[in-house]
Amino acid sequence: MCKNGLKKYMLLKKEDGEEVSIYRVLELVEEKVLVMDCVKKVMPVWKEVELFKTYDVIEEDVKNDTLSTLEDMDAEDRKIAYQRYNMISSILPFMANETMRTEAIKKVAKDNQLSLQSIRKYLCEYLATMDVRSLAPKQRETEKPLTKDEKNMRKSLNRWYYTTKKRTLKNCYTLMLQHFYCDEEGKLFEEHPSYYQFRYFYRKYNKKETEYISRNGLSYYQRNQRPLVGDGVQAFAQTIGMGMLDATVCDIYLVNEVGGIVGRPILTLCVDAYSGVICGYSLSWEGGVYSLRNLMLNVVSDKVEHCKLFGIEIKEEQWPSHQLPLKLVTDQGSEYKGETFSQIIDLGVELLNLQSFRADEKGPVEQCFNALQNYFKPILKGKGVIEVDFQERGSHDYRKDACLTMEQFEKVILNCIIFYNSNRVLERFPFTEDMLEAEVKPIPCHVWKWACEQLGANLRDVNKEDLIRVLLPRTKGKFGRNGLSVNGLHYHNPLFREEYLQGKECVVAFDMDSSNHIWLIENGKYIQFDLIESRFMDKGLNDVALMKSKQRELVKREGKQKTQAEVDLTKAIQLIADSCMVQVQPSTKGIRSNRRREQVKQHKNYVGEVVANV
Repeated sequence: MCKNGLKKYMLLKKEDGEEVSIYRVLELVEEKVLVMDCVKKVMPVWKEVELFKTYDVIEEDVKNDTLSTLEDMDAEDRKIAYQRYNMISSILPFMANETMRTEAIKKVAKDNQLSLQSIRKYLCEYLATMDVRSLAPKQRETEKPLTKDEKNMRKSLNRWYYTTKKRTLKNCYTLMLQHFYCDEEGKLFEEHPSYYQFRYFYRKYNKKETEYISRNGLSYYQRNQRPLVGDGVQAFAQTIGMGMLDATVCDIYLVNEVGGIVGRPILTLCVDAYSGVICGYSLSWEGGVYSLRNLMLNVVSDKVEHCKLFGIEIKEEQWPSHQLPLKLVTDQGSEYKGETFSQIIDLGVELLNLQSFRADEKGPVEQCFNALQNYFKPILKGKGVIEVDFQERGSHDYRKDACLTMEQFEKVILNCIIFYNSNRVLERFPFTEDMLEAEVKPIPCHVWKWACEQLGANLRDVNKEDLIRVLLPRTKGKFGRNGLSVNGLHYHNPLFREEYLQGKECVVAFDMDSSNHIWLIENGKYIQFDLIESRFMDKGLNDVALMKSKQRELVKREGKQKTQAEVDLTKAIQLIADSCMVQVQPSTKGIRSNRRREQVKQHKNYVGEVVANV
C-alpha cells in the first residue's frame, strides 16, 4: 500500500453520468502511477496520483464475472489461452520501462511470427483482467439482423433457387432484380445489389443438405448424396447366417433358342453379410415372389449337384453354403413385404426390412451385383452387353448384339459366382485375433468355413419340400357338401367327412402352376387335398380361370338367343291356347274309359312298321 492509499494491481472505478472509467494500477513511483485503461484496453500510461482521488476501489471478482472458468472452457480454447499467456509473460517485467517494453514486444512478435498489434492486444487484454481466461478466443457475436437487400436475396433463393426446376444462381439473381429492383415500367433501379453480393450471400448462408433435397428431391438425396457414416453391416452381422436379398436387371440382352431377342434377365441374390459368400441366386425372366421362391430353393440346394446340371465341376469348399440363413435382410420392395414371402418366418427365420434408400445398410449384396457384372461385361462386349450411354439419343442399339441364350448366360453367372466365393480377396475384412491365430485366408468361402466351426452360426438345415410349402400363397377355403372349395375349385380328402357337413372355413396353401392339389394348414401341418373336377387336372390356376372365362362368354353369348327363344315359345303356346274350340266345361265323369279309348286310338305297332318297311 502506498502513501496515497493505492496499491499494485488495484482496480479503480469512476462513473460520470453514462460514462464509466476503470483503471488498473500496475506500478507506483512517488506521485506517479502506471495505469491500464480497462475499458479502452490501450497500452499503460503514467499519470498523476492526484487524478484518482475521486475513484472508488472495486473487487476483482466484479470485473471478471463474465469470464467462464477454465474447467468449463473447450480444451482448444484453454490451450490457446495459455499459449498467448506464454507469449506475453516475458514482457510483463518491463511494463514500467516503455523502451524495454517496446523491444520485448518486437522480440515476441518476431519469435512467434505475429504482428506487433496482436501482441499488444493480448498484453492489454491480460493487464485489464489479470486473468488467463481473458486470452481465450472470444465467442462469435450473434448474427446481425438481415438488411432489406439481404432479405430480398433470401426470398429469391427460397423462391427460385431451392426448387426442383434447378435454376442457375445467375438466373435466380436476374429474377430477383426483376421482382424487387424494377419500377412499374420494368426499368432497373440505380441502387441494387451486384451479382457478387448475391453470390456472397448465397455462399455464406447456403446449406448443402437443404440445397440437395430441395433441388434433387429427398429420395435422390437418400440414395446418392446422404453422408454414409458408421461401421456398416459388421455392426449387426457378428457371424454368418444373415442373408441380404436384392434383385437387379442384368446389363445384357439375351436371345432365345431361335435367335429372337428376349430382353434382359433378372438376377436375384442372397449374400451372407458377414463373410460375403453368395448363398444362392436366381436368374429368370420373372421377378417378384417367383424369383424369391427360386432363390430360396437354390440357397438350400447342394451347389455341387447344381453346378453339374450346367456341366461345371466344383468342390464343396468352393461353394459351401447349403443351409438357410435365419436372418434375412430386405428392402422395401413389395415382393419382400408381401404376405407370401413373410410366411418364411414359420421356419424360424427373422425378416428385417430396411428403410427406403438405405443401400449402405446392405452393402455386401450391392457390391456383389457390381462385382459380378464387372467380371463378365468386359469379356462379353459386343455380345449384348449394354454401356452407360444405352439410353442416349443416337447411341448404339445393343439389342442387335445379343447372341447368348439364358442357359449360356447362366453358365457365365455361375462361373462368376464361384470366382466371387472362392478367389476374391477380402482386403478390408475385420479379422479378429482368433482368426489371425487360425490363419484364416481372407477369402469368403474360407471365412464361411471358419465361422461354421464357431458357436453362433445362424443357419438351419431345411428340406426343399418344407421350404416350398411355406412359400406357397395362402387363401381361405370352405368346407361344403361338394368338398373343400378353394379358388372356385373343389378338393377332397377322405379323412374330413365331418368337416364337409359342418361348413367351416380354413386356411389353405395352393400352387398357381398346378390345380391338382391344395394343402390344408392345421397346427403347422400341411394336409394334402386332391382335385375332384377331373377336367381341370394338370392345369394352372390361370388356365383354369381362362377356361371358366371362355365358358362364361359362351353362356353369355347364348343367353341372348335363349331369351328370344323364350319369347317365341311363349307366343306359340299362347296361339295354341287361343285356338282351342272347346267352349263348354268338360265333365269329370268317365275319365278312365275316355283314357282307354284314346290309348287304343293313339297306339302304334312301331316294330311292325319298321319290319314292313325293311
